[in-house]
Amino acid sequence: MNDSQPIRVFIVDDHAMLRSGLRQFVESIDGMILAGEARNGAEAVDKCNLNPPDVILMDLMMPVMNGVEATRQIIRSNPGMKVIVLTSFHEQDLVEEALQAGATGYLLKNVSVEELAQAVRSAYAGHATLAPEAAEALIQLTRQKKGLGSDLTEREREVLELLMAGLSNEQIAKRLSISITTVKFHVGGILSKLGVSSRTQAITLAWEHKILKK
Repeated sequence: MNDSQPIRVFIVDDHAMLRSGLRQFVESIDGMILAGEARNGAEAVDKCNLNPPDVILMDLMMPVMNGVEATRQIIRSNPGMKVIVLTSFHEQDLVEEALQAGATGYLLKNVSVEELAQAVRSAYAGHATLAPEAAEALIQLTRQKKGLGSDLTEREREVLELLMAGLSNEQIAKRLSISITTVKFHVGGILSKLGVSSRTQAITLAWEHKILKK
């Protein structure tokens, strides 16, 4: 890519007002020009295949063809093209599907002008940008796929079992022949890995998901 050339940005959104706002955004940023726009995914696929832009700002929920399918088809035909999903939704399955389809970035529509401009530049350079909510959704999804509690150490599982039996830190320390400080360290690790903030929540989660039976 030639750094002296402006980044050609294509806009895909079914709302005319949002397209207008994004158009103004692109036209106001130095080093970017508008490469075109589309009202739905199918229109985006046709136009981007005819005249490939550098970066696409892609809405997700659209008529005719959604943003995930449009991204998939565009990337299939143009592997080097960069797609930034720009949406109001950050559910785990949407984030995963968009990234699997080939999106380089995933941002929410409340993103600032400066953040969006940086995301476009990063995508153009081949770097991914994720909204904090999208990153958190991926972390939670990864944790779920691995199986809740699958990353607990053997000692943490022993401590959790004793917590579930109703033992206090002092009793656990005595049972396992370790210090109370060490018990507290392991309890902290259990809470962090299970994504909870209290012993009670950890115990409840362990029973509900049968963590110690995995």
